[in-house]
Amino acid sequence: MECCRWTTAGTLLLASLILSSRTARSEEDRDSLWDAWGSWSECSRTCGGGASYSLRRCLSSKTCEGRNIRYRTCSNVDCPPEAGDFRAQQCSAHNDVKYQGQLYEWLPVSNDPDNPCSLKCQARGTALVVELAPKVLDGTRCYTESLDMCISGLCQIVGCDHQLGSAVKEDNCGVCNGDGSTCRLVRGQYKSQLSASKLDDTVVAIPYGSRQVRLVLKGPDHLYLETKTLQGVKSENSLSTTGSFIIENSCIDFQKFPDKEILRMSGPLTADFTIKIHYAGAADSSVQFIFYQPIIHRWRETDFFPCSASCGGGYQLTSAECFDLRSNRVVADQYCHYYPENIKPKPKLQECNLDPCPASDGYKQIMPYDLYHPLPRWESTPWTACSSSCGGGIQSRSVSCVEEDIQGHISPVEEWKCMYTPKMPVVQPCNIFDCPKWLAQEWSPCTVTCGQGLRYRVVLCIDHRGMHTGGCSPKTKPHIKEECVVPTPCYKPKERLPVEAKLPWYKQAQELEEGTAVSEEPSFIPEAWSTCSVTCGVGSQVRLVKCQVLLSFSQSVADLPIDECEGPKPVSQRACYSGPCSGEAAEYTPEETQLLYGSLQELDELYDWEYEGFTECSESCGGGVQEAVVTCLNKQTREIADETLCVSSRRPPQLLKACSLDPCPPR
Repeated sequence: MECCRWTTAGTLLLASLILSSRTARSEEDRDSLWDAWGSWSECSRTCGGGASYSLRRCLSSKTCEGRNIRYRTCSNVDCPPEAGDFRAQQCSAHNDVKYQGQLYEWLPVSNDPDNPCSLKCQARGTALVVELAPKVLDGTRCYTESLDMCISGLCQIVGCDHQLGSAVKEDNCGVCNGDGSTCRLVRGQYKSQLSASKLDDTVVAIPYGSRQVRLVLKGPDHLYLETKTLQGVKSENSLSTTGSFIIENSCIDFQKFPDKEILRMSGPLTADFTIKIHYAGAADSSVQFIFYQPIIHRWRETDFFPCSASCGGGYQLTSAECFDLRSNRVVADQYCHYYPENIKPKPKLQECNLDPCPASDGYKQIMPYDLYHPLPRWESTPWTACSSSCGGGIQSRSVSCVEEDIQGHISPVEEWKCMYTPKMPVVQPCNIFDCPKWLAQEWSPCTVTCGQGLRYRVVLCIDHRGMHTGGCSPKTKPHIKEECVVPTPCYKPKERLPVEAKLPWYKQAQELEEGTAVSEEPSFIPEAWSTCSVTCGVGSQVRLVKCQVLLSFSQSVADLPIDECEGPKPVSQRACYSGPCSGEAAEYTPEETQLLYGSLQELDELYDWEYEGFTECSESCGGGVQEAVVTCLNKQTREIADETLCVSSRRPPQLLKACSLDPCPPR
């Protein structure tokens, strides 16, 4: 009976095992009569990514559809730097095996486009390349810059998630299946600036964690590196020969050519690198660089703050804090604002402690929260006056978070309570239009027909709308008068010879010279002078003088009462001179001139009349007259001669000009 009972139990156990085995099989396995998959083998590598396999057995006497072996990746952890390259280890295993009767030191040949999974090695110091094995060990990378691995002599696709057959890839920031938002592309160019006092200069600082670094130097200078670890250890490394180097656990690939140098670092860098240039020649060098810099400061959402009320309904908010990914600590918000890619998350708001508050008569009624208990809000003060009246300034205001209770009383509260909506700006630009500028018009003709004279021009103060206005700096005003030379000789018979500007030009220039610009302080502003009261001789001019001020906001001018302006009021009347009246200056007729010149041509070749300045003013104020002094000169010796020797030349007309035009003080 015991034997029977045992046999029955054994039968039940066997049936249970068979049922369990069948349950473990997939539908495909049962349909194709495959046995269950076996356990996974040991990993082909202990680090750096290897391969493991599992087998199954066909239970049918016929051929089963499908494969009897499957693979998976394993040991997907980085190897220590001293472990070396896996393919190089396989090549060096043949160093003690003679090839064609000779021992060699074998180096790996990577990235074979035809058969990346064969073990090809090159004898050091020679061009000899030999296939030492038809296939590399499972888990060997097909290519140095790829996760794809060789399994049974075939290159298998491996995604960044370390799954066979996966097409998932890292983004430029090194994040598997990422969107590139955790880093930023940095590219630029450096040009050397030779200096007798400088032997080197900094090209660019590349921070910890950067990837895909590439620099190209063109010119006679040389690159070198300075590093600083997170622990503060500093070192300097010169790059003198072509090759691959390990610096602070980061792989450096350097190529040196006669006219350029190329530096590559795949990253991520394990220290802060500063790329410098050492001046080595008289010619300039340029360095182009590009890399992906990690965004090491990122926003992190906080938990909800404590509820604003202990009962009766309150609210609570989340916030965001700037977090340093390297030091794992919270830092000032300005570090996160440095990256435009960083978008600060909006605070979340929720109600809390909705239970009614106890009252003397039991419980008081709870009103709808959003209607009778308004949320805190931002309030601002008026903008300050603009810091500049033109050319771009700034104005500021205060913004605070306030809360209004049921009775309508407003009180300031902590800012985090208003963070569910964006805070209003506290600074803004203003008066961004251009400041008034001086505009010089064309020069007038020269005031003489021969020799040296004067010329004038009108200079206007023009605003950003092209209107004539005030506000230009007198210090930068272009001059309105300058000397000019007419290349015509002055020893020939002359017509009328003016030495001052004609009236319209002189009048315009004088008005602009005496004009006063409207400013933001009340000031006297004179208008243009009226025309002279007479057409010849000495007369008078009048003008209107107003008290005005410039309004900075509207850029308009407002009139004020006269007593609002301080200082002396400009004069509103002055004397003027409109030239000599008829009969005041004698002139020769053309017939008289021809008669004189017909008999005295020899003297005309040697002597001539010329102006020699003006007499003193006839009056000290209130308007006077100066008369031009005419002398007879020897044109060769420039000495004054007797006037009778110039009788053959036409005597210049009498020339008068106004002087001492300021009004006389009251007596």
